Amino acid sequence: QVQLVESGGGLVQPGGSLRLSCSASGFLFSLFPMSWYRQTQGKKRELVGRIGRIGGSTNYADSVKGRYTISRDNAKKTAYQEMNSLKREDTAVYYCYTDYSSGYWGQGAQVTVSS
Repeated sequence: QVQLVESGGGLVQPGGSLRLSCSASGFLFSLFPMSWYRQTQGKKRELVGRIGRIGGSTNYADSVKGRYTISRDNAKKTAYQEMNSLKREDTAVYYCYTDYSSGYWGQGAQVTVSS
C-alpha cells in the first residue's frame, strides 16, 4: 500500500522558515522523482518544485526559486522542502506527489504565513 505522509507544516511569520517532510512507503522510493505542489482555496493545485531520483536535478516554480530547496534522503525514503523567506502568499496546503504507478498524493500539510 502506497503512502505519502507530510509533516512540518504550521504557522510562521513573514520572513520565517519551515521545513516540510514527506515520508514514503509502499514503493521503491529511490526509483521515482518526487514533487511538491500547493493549493489555496478556490485555486488550482500548482507545482512548486520537483527533484530527480538521485537528487542531483531539481527545478522550481519562479515564485519560489531562490527561497525553496527540495532534497531527498533515499535511505530514509523521505523528501524534504526547505522554505525560507516565507511570504503571506506562500500560505497554502502543500502536497507531496510521486509518479509511481498512476501517481499518489500525500494528505497535505497546512502552511500559514501570517503575523
